[in-house]
Amino acid sequence: MRSDRWLIFGSAGLRAVAVGLSGVILALHFATVGLDASSIGFIVSLGLAGCACGTFAVTYLSEHWGRRTTLVILSFMMALGGILLVFVTRPSVIMVSAFFGMVNGMGRDRGAGLTVEQAMLPQTTTETKRTSTFAWYNLVVDGGHALGALLGGFPAFLRSQAGLTFLASYQWTWALYSVLCLLAGSLVFFLSRFVELKGSQPVQHLSSPSRLVVAKFAALSGLDSLGGGFLTSALLGYWFFMRFGVNESLLGPLFFLVRIANGLSHLGAAWIAKRIGLVNTMVFTHLPSSLLLMTVPFAPNLTVAIVLFLLRESLVEMDVPTRQSYIVAVVKEEERTRAAGITNLTRNVAWAVAPAVAGSLMRIFSLSAPLFIGPGLKIVYDLLLYRAFRHLRPPEERNPAT
Repeated sequence: MRSDRWLIFGSAGLRAVAVGLSGVILALHFATVGLDASSIGFIVSLGLAGCACGTFAVTYLSEHWGRRTTLVILSFMMALGGILLVFVTRPSVIMVSAFFGMVNGMGRDRGAGLTVEQAMLPQTTTETKRTSTFAWYNLVVDGGHALGALLGGFPAFLRSQAGLTFLASYQWTWALYSVLCLLAGSLVFFLSRFVELKGSQPVQHLSSPSRLVVAKFAALSGLDSLGGGFLTSALLGYWFFMRFGVNESLLGPLFFLVRIANGLSHLGAAWIAKRIGLVNTMVFTHLPSSLLLMTVPFAPNLTVAIVLFLLRESLVEMDVPTRQSYIVAVVKEEERTRAAGITNLTRNVAWAVAPAVAGSLMRIFSLSAPLFIGPGLKIVYDLLLYRAFRHLRPPEERNPAT
């Protein structure tokens, strides 16, 4: 089981490097092609819509296809999307590539692969170590995001050292993205059969108690992600670019530090959750992160903006391993893929809608509009989540001695 866990970590980490890279270069590449903020936001939404469709597919089909086969298919589709972006500059073809390649402009991997891995991981550990396993998983993923963000400086390196044009530098970087996706898919071949669903038949319907829990949790998760969709790495990078005139040579290291802060916070979340519970950890770390982000537009200079942004990022991801651990703990084992899939699907749909709206608001009203609307929606989510789930505890909190 331990070898399976590390293979899952490795595959997810490589995929996260690719996603972290795409989050930095996507908006800058498309701006080089001549697209404006509204068009860029729409393409980011299309890519996330592709992620949502992929999540829908794996939610209902991955147990029939097999979890390992599903992860391989997803990796190869992402690689194909990157390869297409190497060769195309026509906006309509870019849109198709972003959708079918599930090109993720968020800079965080929250795609279909997460749903499959979220169902597999509990089978590689014990109930009492489940949250810490998810914490380490997310640490690896955010470490991948950090490395990918650092690789976001690769186009600038190619321009300065190889004399490439702006467009060519981005095209070569998308080729690197595709290689990373292929490597992620190759590790999946080495997973054992123990990561597959136990028993002969996948669950067709959630039980009545689980259905109510998942429906409420998914609806609230969608609200959280609607706020998060206003705050994709692509649009935040665009905000820093337009507000302070910085390019990927600074954005790459900045998002590298962001992902390091995200990753370390996961271990802190597991430690806190053991003491105050999963739901309390989700809410009481998430609220201050949203308030911090609302202060960034008032920063008088780039240095202050970066400090406030990094403080926010050291808190905002603490709800991720706790949320993932919570939803698979409060349903039956055979319901985990369906529960995780439905929850992630609502998140992906909300992420897909928001960037197009955010891009339009940045163009029509204010460059900083997403930095107020996004955190505001997240605050509402936190308050509603606490009200709905503070009394529903996972098994290890109901039986702390086990």
